[in-house]
Amino acid sequence: MNLYVLDTDIMTLLRHHHARVCQNVASHPATELAVTVLTIEEQLSGWYRLLRTAKQPPQVVRAYQELADAVQFFGGWRILSYSAPAIGCYDRLKALKLTVRKTDLRIAAVTLEHSAVLVTRNRRDFQRVPNLIVEDWAV
Repeated sequence: MNLYVLDTDIMTLLRHHHARVCQNVASHPATELAVTVLTIEEQLSGWYRLLRTAKQPPQVVRAYQELADAVQFFGGWRILSYSAPAIGCYDRLKALKLTVRKTDLRIAAVTLEHSAVLVTRNRRDFQRVPNLIVEDWAV
């Protein structure tokens, strides 16, 4: 059984009911699917930023509603931690100077620590990571 780690962009498409992503997710049992805590951080921090900058009541209402929706959505998912072994893996990957964004490299490290497949549309960057298996469920 493979474990599939869904990256932030795929989770965003899933939340917006992207047909191909929904179909691919539905074709796997929940036990084969996970997200990283880094994806949760990326998603929630976006809504926190909007909350801090919202000036008008409709913006505030939207930001709080999106935050609540995101928390509920992610509550049903298996969430993989950024553990000490993943940090060690991240440090080894960082030393390779792969020109991959810090958060993406951390997601890759968590995925590698779980011997999982990363599901993302960002193949260009993630394919630079040695031994990382990458699939795009949006195509």
